[in-house]
Amino acid sequence: MPTLILARHGRTTANATGVLAGRSKGVHLDERGTEQARAAGERLAGLTLSAVVTSPLERCRETARAIVRQQPTPPATATERGLVECDYGSWTGRELKTLAKEPMWKTVQAHPSAAQFPEGESMAEMSARAVAAVRRWDARIEAEHGPDAVWVAVSHGDVIKAILADALGNHLDTFQRIMVDPASLSVVRYTPLRPFVVSMNTSAGDLAHLRPPAKKGRSSRRRSSDAAVGGGAGTTP
Repeated sequence: MPTLILARHGRTTANATGVLAGRSKGVHLDERGTEQARAAGERLAGLTLSAVVTSPLERCRETARAIVRQQPTPPATATERGLVECDYGSWTGRELKTLAKEPMWKTVQAHPSAAQFPEGESMAEMSARAVAAVRRWDARIEAEHGPDAVWVAVSHGDVIKAILADALGNHLDTFQRIMVDPASLSVVRYTPLRPFVVSMNTSAGDLAHLRPPAKKGRSSRRRSSDAAVGGGAGTTP
């Protein structure tokens, strides 16, 4: 089972000023966001990444480049429309403090599976296409690079929250309980029976411990869908 690292883009001016950027063009990392993306790349520098797949929006592509730049051997890169930001429709470009007064704001907060953004997509549609995208890429990367492959998907806060909610087996209506900070890294492994959520919303610490163990003959341990009863022994350095 490959290891998927979900990376949110670094901070943008829109994030810092409380504007819902959505799919607006020309939204770039600010100075703080550039530093955050560089730090995320440093955290991943001890891993050999098989691929970095990114949302096509500028802020994600800039974050992806910061990650790739710190790899000793540049991995394959690709853009994926399934990872693009939610289409917030007519909410796009508006201040969050103003949107919080809209009647639908409460639906977005408490019942997001029913939220349909005016002139945009629903949160359920966003979740479905994002989950489908990462599962499709995960299967492709395993086929091309084997079950020990490690890859990165660079996307947006709500998109990553939806992917994590699905991996946890939670209804989309619980996804607002998940936090995904700018340039944070979350780790998921998909198996035939269930996904395993290894970590969520981490912003510090080297991730070299995610390197696959040295091969000692053929083993099915890493491909098992079984959870460790009692919690297991943790990651072996």
